[in-house]
Order: sequence, then structure tokens, then C-alpha cells
Amino acid sequence: MLRGLVVWYAGLWGLLAIDPYDRQDWLLENLLALTAVTTLLLTYRRFQFSTFSYVLMTTFLTLHAVGAHYTYAEVPFGFWLQGTFDLVRNPFDRIVHFGYGFLLVLPLRELLMRLGGIKGIWSYYLPVSGMVAQSGVFEMLEALVATVVSPELGTAYLGTQGDEWDAQKDMAAASAGAVIMILAQGFPRQYAIR
Repeated sequence: MLRGLVVWYAGLWGLLAIDPYDRQDWLLENLLALTAVTTLLLTYRRFQFSTFSYVLMTTFLTLHAVGAHYTYAEVPFGFWLQGTFDLVRNPFDRIVHFGYGFLLVLPLRELLMRLGGIKGIWSYYLPVSGMVAQSGVFEMLEALVATVVSPELGTAYLGTQGDEWDAQKDMAAASAGAVIMILAQGFPRQYAIR
């Protein structure tokens, strides 16, 4: 199963590396993704996630690879959604931010539980809190990279589509995704307020 996920992602990434919409933006978008994949491969012998976590991470990386190929504001599926639902902007970027929280909160929970010994209500709260924090840090890093590394690519890389509140909405989308996934895990019925 894990080999299949690696083959899937490597094959898709390779195909999407061919003639991306904007090569410089594609390179910037892939810096963190390739760093994450490399880290997962290098640490596999010391720490193995569950198969479900690897599926979730691969799903997120797949969405990211598509966004990097087209630039998030130009993904055709996003334009289809925009036209179908009469939206103001291409929503693919927001979908991926939601997916960031939704798809990566459980791998983070697994990491915290197994390496940090986190248990009980903290095993639900801390992963969500971590996703919110990571989302905020990522938005700041995005702005820094866009400003320092390639100012001319700022708009394409940030994918704001003219929305001055884009970073905050992206963080809210990731937060919502994380909360929904944790609740779907049965956020502990024993901790529910009665």
C-alpha cells in the first residue's frame, strides 16, 4: 500500500512537473512539499505513521501538486466550481487550505500521541491547536518568501485573487478542516459538556 502511495505521488508529481502554468511559481510551491516528502522518506525507519495517515498525507500532497502545477488561482476545477456555484473567485486554494487542516490533523495527532505521549482530551485539542498555529506560520512564511525570494511572483504565489483577507480566510479554512476531522473522530463523547 505504501509503495503504491509513493508511486502514485511520484508519478503525478512528475506529470505535473511537465510544463506547469508558471515554472517559477511551481518551484516555489514545491519547496515545502518536497521537503516534507523527503523528511517522511528519511525518517520512515525510525517512525512509521499508520497507513491511514499516509493516505491522508498523500491526498493532501496530491491536491497541492495540482495547485502548484496550475497556480492555485488558475486550477480548472476551481473555475468549474466558480462558474457552477456563481462564486466570486476560484475556490481551489481555499479547498486545499481546508484540506490541510482536515487531512493533516490526524497524522499530527498520531505523532503527538506516539512521540509525545499525549493522551485524553489533549490528544484532540493539541493537534487542532497545532494545525491552527501551523496555518498561521505558513501564511507568514508565504508572505516572506513572496517578498524576499520572488517579489514579482507575489500575487501568483500567494493566490490572493484580490482578497485582502485571504490569509485570514485560509487560516480559518484550515482550522475548520481540523475541527471537523477531530469531531468526525468522535471528539470524545466522554469530554462533551453535558
